[in-house]
Amino acid sequence: MASITLNNVIKRYGRGKGVNQVINGVNAEIADGEFIVIVGPSGCGKSTLLRMVAGLEEISSGEISIDGRVVNGIEPSERDIAMVFQNYALYPHMSVFENMAYGLKIAKVPIDEIKARVDKAARILEIGPFLQRKPRELSGGQRQRVAMGRAIVRQPRVFLFDEPLSNLDAKLRAQTRLEIQKLHRELGITSLFVTHDQVEAMTLAQRMIVMNAGVMEQFGTPEEVYSCPATTFVASFIGSPPMNLLKNAPDALPGTITGVRPEHLDITEAGWALRVEAVEMLGAERLVYGRWAHGSGDEMVILRTEEGQSVPTIGSTICVTPRANKIHYFDASTGKRKETR
Repeated sequence: MASITLNNVIKRYGRGKGVNQVINGVNAEIADGEFIVIVGPSGCGKSTLLRMVAGLEEISSGEISIDGRVVNGIEPSERDIAMVFQNYALYPHMSVFENMAYGLKIAKVPIDEIKARVDKAARILEIGPFLQRKPRELSGGQRQRVAMGRAIVRQPRVFLFDEPLSNLDAKLRAQTRLEIQKLHRELGITSLFVTHDQVEAMTLAQRMIVMNAGVMEQFGTPEEVYSCPATTFVASFIGSPPMNLLKNAPDALPGTITGVRPEHLDITEAGWALRVEAVEMLGAERLVYGRWAHGSGDEMVILRTEEGQSVPTIGSTICVTPRANKIHYFDASTGKRKETR
């Protein structure tokens, strides 16, 4: 296992006036054995950052260290890492056992040790009964477990996952998330996991890096990122539905955006007046969509209510009140969090 240090990591493509900087000075200290999720929308630079850790992309400036050793000029094969991709990349003509053993065979690991490593990984991933099957005889979830098994048998110091669940359906994604959590608990190997899916990020991460246009917007635990977002981007990206970010909230201060999550608004006798435009029924909860009833701009406000609460009718006017200890304030010009009102 190993710690990872990102020290002002920058990635540029092109030169001169045509330069395109896609990673903008990322700094992070990742402890030995941590499970870190890098999350953000498509094109934010999260996979590029992962590929630089892997050595598949050159670093324009800054340093990446693995266990105290700067690896900027070190070949991927010498970094003692294993990578799991979105594409399973299994050899179709080989059995599951042969796919998992192939890298060890090339490295001239003794056959008895290869068998022991493959059997152990297969037991952890519950694919022992499939070792003699070909990839075409497996489901998508089983193929992804084989890809993870191929990484496990190498016994690396670092696991890198690049959106490994994107090709799975919703049920298999949930199941495989649980398997990855179990895998990390059992092996304790330092892991970086890239995803655009905030549910994956929130459920898997011990800490998470939120990326936006090449910038690390926040680095913290899922609870910290959800409860205390550093910027309006983080507030809007993490959470479903996203945080209400209101420029025209009653009593708002000039130059300040008021943030409040839908579950932290309560229907009350008096308060913010909203005209209800839509109601979504989502099983045990309802989402109520409304706009200001009295000329405060055209902002949409979302309220989450639980099963058993009365549901407002479309076209009616309701009053809502934010919970005082759950209101967030952001600078309107920078988008950065303001700790006090």
